[in-house]
Amino acid sequence: MIAEFWPLAVFLFVLFLLLGSGVWIGLALLGVAFVGMELFTTRPVGDAMMTTIWRSASSWSLTALPLFIWMGEILFRTRLSEDMFRGLSPWMARLPGGLLHTNVVGCTVFAAVSGSSAATLTTVGKMSIPELLRRNYPEKMVIGTLAGAATLGLMIPPSLTLIVYGVTINESITKLFIAGILPGLVLAAMFMGYIAVWSRFSPDYHPDPDPAMSLGAKLANSRFLIPVLMLIALVIGSMYLGFATATEAAAFGVLGAMVLAFAQGSLSVTTLGDSLMGAVRTSAMIALILAGASFLSLSMGFTGLPRALATWIGSLGLTKFQLLMALLAFYIVIGMFLDGISSVVLTIAVVEPMIRQAGIDIIWFGIFIVVVVEMAQITPPIGFNLFVLQGMTRHEMGFIARAAFPMFLIMVVMVFVLIVFPELATWLPDNMRTRPGG
Repeated sequence: MIAEFWPLAVFLFVLFLLLGSGVWIGLALLGVAFVGMELFTTRPVGDAMMTTIWRSASSWSLTALPLFIWMGEILFRTRLSEDMFRGLSPWMARLPGGLLHTNVVGCTVFAAVSGSSAATLTTVGKMSIPELLRRNYPEKMVIGTLAGAATLGLMIPPSLTLIVYGVTINESITKLFIAGILPGLVLAAMFMGYIAVWSRFSPDYHPDPDPAMSLGAKLANSRFLIPVLMLIALVIGSMYLGFATATEAAAFGVLGAMVLAFAQGSLSVTTLGDSLMGAVRTSAMIALILAGASFLSLSMGFTGLPRALATWIGSLGLTKFQLLMALLAFYIVIGMFLDGISSVVLTIAVVEPMIRQAGIDIIWFGIFIVVVVEMAQITPPIGFNLFVLQGMTRHEMGFIARAAFPMFLIMVVMVFVLIVFPELATWLPDNMRTRPGG
């Protein structure tokens, strides 16, 4: 048994050596795969690398990734966050917890047109943080709820993490998107429930009261939500009704975002160029990680390591629940050091045989893994949302991590909700119309 797993020690040693030296994650994965191919196979490394990287980059499903990123970049440069706050705040003010709910609802709405946790956090945070602090809401709660709610960008479609998972595991992107809708809404509701309970019992909650508004005034302010809701309906509705694949829906989303930016007066040659270059940089980073992960999967496959590990796990006689708990702990630990996309592509070659052997639904597991890697966004020392918030608020990392910790615990609870009620992730995909190529 030890002889079967010693290649794993080599892979991990080289990986952490490269990552610790500051090498980009994508290049580190390629380096580990190169060493593995040289040590454990007789196949020409150059030919294998060239073929694998080309195959990973030429996936049609992957086309949706840069398009959704571009859509989010365009919207990031509009007045969307201001309009969302104006439209949402009259309805949130009278709820227990008041305008803190705008963090959750705003992030939920923007997540449905962004796909990126960082973009969601930055867009909503740049408007909500100063507004909520000006109204005397507790800063720790403002930061914590924003950090947690922004992770919804990883789950609610269009989710970049789900695109990467679907391409890596060869599953329908459209089905994964649809599977993320109900769990994303349930998680948002859990965040809002926590805010309501906290506001009732915390001695620190004493915001300035908002002036009362008539129903007519609330409805008038709600008109600012119409453009983004129409864009959400266009992107998600076209996929759910079977009119478009994920890639086609992404193209519709880019066109819709351009129309929205033009209508707001935010679309200029400079804005368009900045959004395009932002999308290119992010897409290139993810493509390099995917290429490295694909080559690493091939290298590990030649060693027989994934199959041996899956066989070993199967020999332990773990139940599905025990296996999921082991994977939960595993992803929480690696999430402290890697971002969500890197965690998925780095581990899926080993994890996929395990979950298939255990009879776990691939679509359901995609949502499970997204919830778990969401936690990585708010766990130190490498939680990306924590870094973004640190740059926005100038607070110490420890302060922001403590503020976000209750949201981390809520995500852990969400994992158990998914295990008890798997239909949350499987009912919509099982009852949707799809087009080939989704």
